[in-house]
Amino acid sequence: MTKEIILIVDDEEDILELVRYNLEKEGYIVISALTGEDALKLSTEILPTLIVLDLMLPGMDGLELTKILRTNNSTAHIPIVMLTAKGEESDIVTGLELGANDYMSKPFSPRELVARIRAILRRLPVQQIDDSKPNNQQNGYTVIGEMVIDHGRHIVKIADTPVDLTYSEFELLVFLSSKRGWVFTRGQIMDAIHGDNYAVTERSVDVIVAGLRKKLGTFAHSIETVRGVGYRFKDDNRY
Repeated sequence: MTKEIILIVDDEEDILELVRYNLEKEGYIVISALTGEDALKLSTEILPTLIVLDLMLPGMDGLELTKILRTNNSTAHIPIVMLTAKGEESDIVTGLELGANDYMSKPFSPRELVARIRAILRRLPVQQIDDSKPNNQQNGYTVIGEMVIDHGRHIVKIADTPVDLTYSEFELLVFLSSKRGWVFTRGQIMDAIHGDNYAVTERSVDVIVAGLRKKLGTFAHSIETVRGVGYRFKDDNRY
């Protein structure tokens, strides 16, 4: 039985109980909060494995809470699933830009929510690389010039300086850098980092790529846009 701790944040008690019931059936430990302030306190004290977060909360809303969690070293890498009545693309993009890992709009299917949570947790930590990966990936590390990717600890360093990436940005970097020179569509990228049938707009993929480029500094040019197709990690002989 799983022992992961899931924090549910929603100001509707009926929603809290519905999600709690379905997660506890799967063996997860569930804690809950009705406000963003309470959720922040629980997140920093308990460090849940994953957070299911409503955006429309009294006081501190979900987007503000996400921003705070992502700027705190102890909570920065906790996966966040947005569960909200807001379905507009702008809200989804904003949440992903701030570092959320997935989203579902109300009304929602509890079974689908559980499946998405399970898929995210399956990817934590990233599985050890297999023998089919390039020779520069050894013992759970990818080394490309001055950039080192630690798969197990979700750490990226460039010239020994840590690079703070969201879950999606890290998974994107690992995926593209493991297949340097290969071109992938946005759909293939999302299937690789979030699982099959992940409902996301092309704009959301572009947001993740843009955020990653900003943080990679001199390596930003390594992620190339292939017009009309998608993206690839440049196969540069310098590395």
